Amino acid sequence: MSRVKVEKNPAAARLQELGVTRWPIWTKEASEFPWTYDSQEVCFFLEGEVTVTLDDGETVSVGKGDLVTFPEGLSCTWKISKDVRKHYRFG
Repeated sequence: MSRVKVEKNPAAARLQELGVTRWPIWTKEASEFPWTYDSQEVCFFLEGEVTVTLDDGETVSVGKGDLVTFPEGLSCTWKISKDVRKHYRFG
């Protein structure tokens, strides 16, 4: 079981319940970089394709339409193959 939770195409009611449209938006061009989560992040991908490689070698592919939860303390490498635009919330 992955430590990263991916919900493919969540229902509009679920997104509304979370208040996703009120979250800030983050954008990033195609690139690769390491990242460690100081706190949990929940994000909803509006655009893009990413392969996240966890510190144990597990890979998780996420992109447009995915609601993703990254746990606090996770170290990983993001490889963005298509420019990303996502709503996000920490904590």
